[in-house]
Amino acid sequence: MLNKVGQIMVYVKDQDEAVNFWTEKLGFVVISEENNGEGMRWIEVAPKEGVETSIVLHNKDVVAKMSPDLNLDPPSLMFFTDHFEQLHRELLNKKVTVGEIVQMPTGRVFNFADNEDQYFAVMENK
Repeated sequence: MLNKVGQIMVYVKDQDEAVNFWTEKLGFVVISEENNGEGMRWIEVAPKEGVETSIVLHNKDVVAKMSPDLNLDPPSLMFFTDHFEQLHRELLNKKVTVGEIVQMPTGRVFNFADNEDQYFAVMENK
């Protein structure tokens, strides 16, 4: 039986730019980087501590050639934070595209875009 989400695949045009975005703008760290020597490279990133799930950045063009029927759209990811307003301000200060804070039935939420205009969401963790 499944008991946790291990990795989430995010397909990007420029892996180096994506790594820079996730590490410099969001404070993630590189967990591992692999290259099979045949054009397939992937980089695993995650928040600095306390998580079981990581994001693996794959080259969208390479994956599309290997698996033409694979959906390469970004997943709808919802991140949680205990420092909601601080994170919102920090992302704005780092020139990240950030949406307005919205009150939802489940709590306050805002979205942000990576360097390829793929959007992700953040919810206040109470």
